[in-house]
Amino acid sequence: MGISAKSLLNRLVQNIPRRKTIPKNPNSTTITTTTPSSPSSILAHLDSGRLSRAVSALYSSRPPLPPSIYARLFAICISPSSLVPARKVEFHLLSTIPHPPTFLLNRAIEAYSRCGSITDARELFDEMPHRDGGTWNSMLASYSTSGQPDEALALFVLMHEDGVRANEVTLACVLGCCASARAHALARQLHGLLVKGGLASNVVLGSSLVDVYGKCLGILDARRAFDDIPSPNAVSWNVLVRRNLEAGEPREAVMAFFRAITESDAPLLTFTFSSALVACADVGALDEGRQIHGTAIKSDVEGDRAVATSLVEMYAKCGALGDARRLFERTPSRDVVLWTSIVSGYASRGRVAEAEALFVEMPVAKSLVTWNAMLSGYVCASRHDRALDFAFEMLRAVTEVDHVSLRLILNACAGLACLEIGEQVHAFVYRHGYDSNRSVNNALLDMYGKCGALRSAESWFFAMGCQRDRVSWNSLISGFARHKRSEEALDVFVEMRREATPNEVTFSTIFAACANVFALREGKQIHAYMIRNNFETGGVIVRGALVDMYSKCRCLDYAGKVFDAEGSRDIILWNSFMLGCAYNGRGDMVLDLFELMQNEGVRADNVTFMAILLGCICEGFVDAGRGYFDRMSGEFDVMPQMEHYECMIELFGRHGRMGELEEFVNRMPFDATVPMWTRVFDCCREYGDSRLGEWAAKHLNESNPATIPVKFDVGNYSN
Repeated sequence: MGISAKSLLNRLVQNIPRRKTIPKNPNSTTITTTTPSSPSSILAHLDSGRLSRAVSALYSSRPPLPPSIYARLFAICISPSSLVPARKVEFHLLSTIPHPPTFLLNRAIEAYSRCGSITDARELFDEMPHRDGGTWNSMLASYSTSGQPDEALALFVLMHEDGVRANEVTLACVLGCCASARAHALARQLHGLLVKGGLASNVVLGSSLVDVYGKCLGILDARRAFDDIPSPNAVSWNVLVRRNLEAGEPREAVMAFFRAITESDAPLLTFTFSSALVACADVGALDEGRQIHGTAIKSDVEGDRAVATSLVEMYAKCGALGDARRLFERTPSRDVVLWTSIVSGYASRGRVAEAEALFVEMPVAKSLVTWNAMLSGYVCASRHDRALDFAFEMLRAVTEVDHVSLRLILNACAGLACLEIGEQVHAFVYRHGYDSNRSVNNALLDMYGKCGALRSAESWFFAMGCQRDRVSWNSLISGFARHKRSEEALDVFVEMRREATPNEVTFSTIFAACANVFALREGKQIHAYMIRNNFETGGVIVRGALVDMYSKCRCLDYAGKVFDAEGSRDIILWNSFMLGCAYNGRGDMVLDLFELMQNEGVRADNVTFMAILLGCICEGFVDAGRGYFDRMSGEFDVMPQMEHYECMIELFGRHGRMGELEEFVNRMPFDATVPMWTRVFDCCREYGDSRLGEWAAKHLNESNPATIPVKFDVGNYSN
């Protein structure tokens, strides 16, 4: 097999002059015939970086030239602008040497790859009469560096079929392509070749195996491959830590880092520290993060920009904002990434004012990520009105937004039930092609559901088509349940099971829908479905929803069984059962549960005391209710809310403690509301207390001067 003249001419985009001429000087247009050039003049041009003149000198020289000249010429072709000179050098080589050395053609393939012409490289490869291992490696490397891993893997299969033995360079390149193409199955076959060829202990190839398995999310295979490396180096440990992190195993990443400290004598890479700190941030491992910080100081890498940024992010995400701020302040060169980390840290922890101050103080240009971090802080803090105002500021300051920005703006619209702006964002999403982004689509669906535009939510849900996922189904179910259309929520749940697998959010939402319409039969069926299909029923979220559903459906025994089931119990679960007991007229059980909750060390909140007061109302425990109300702020540090004052008015009034009712209303730290005065008025009418009744009527009339005056008359309402 030879290289055809036609293919050479096709690759040579510029014609070679018949007369070898160069200008007398750069400004002259006169063409004259030059004297033959020597190899030394070609090398002189190359040493000075004058590739075009070196190629011109090549064509004016007398063949044959030493192979080293061609090798130097191919080596200096390193960019797309060098493509034509590379073609000229290849043309000269093939036209002057009938059988050029294979290694020179390999250098030509490499030159074409560096110049960005993988087509020229493959054409030359296909026409070469003789190929060696270096030829295959050059072509494989060309595909790899040009971002075509699938083509490289296909070429490797051909190489194997031709009986060419792969060496360490080949295998390293192919493993890298497996990682890029996520070719897990082929990586396993290559692993077998490594073991068979006795190369499994090679640290470079072993590290490449760990890398490809990790990128293919075969993290167990990655760990086994790592354990087969007899002496892992710093790169090996870095790959292990990073791949565990990227595979969603941050705890394993942290453990791998501490293994590296104890088992490796070589200094770890700064990237390894950074990845381990990110893993600590993901799981809130503050103690481990502090230990890594200490190791970073000992290893003198604390000042590295990536490590410093990861440290600030770790402390911030773990809630140690003081440590994060101190480290931030003593970092001399603060780039936009570091500023974004500290702003995001304060914003994500709900300390929006401090995040805002830092955001304003930033001396460097703010990136879109910085704007998104601040916007996220407003949304997470439920400051949705400020979030929208900030979004408009952001749109004036940045050239473009991304899917994160749009999702957060839609979240703010949902929080404010602002359908008009939400629809405008939807139009923007459609015009700019973001309707292919699943997170944006789900945010749109959630916005329509929370704004009560359920017809739009349904239409958009069906328009999403194959992009629908479990989050989409949950949003639609939640929209119907939120707006008291529980029967439709149940219908959607039935349809969901044909397309997606429910999770605890699904079940908690659908049990709430059942509770809204007292659908005990459907609730029991769904509970049984969970048990039959081995869904987790012991989580506090699902148990809380089950307790609430059974309680509201007057099935307190079932609620008690769910509450007593094995598993942890958080304050929400306690509150659900206590409220359920109160709604079912079992105030005595509420007080017993409260004492049990105290014994288990669970801290009461305002909902807990709401349940206690409701229990005291239904049982007539007036003195006990007054005692619990007084203990709220003093002993439990829970400030009474409006609903607690309403409960106390109900407690005193329902049970005829009119004097205490009058005293309580007079001592409230705010003026009684119209519903409160109305309840006082009704209680006075019920118990025949004309003095207090006239007092309540007076305040009702003052509160509603535009209405017909209310007059107190025992046994009747008189206007």
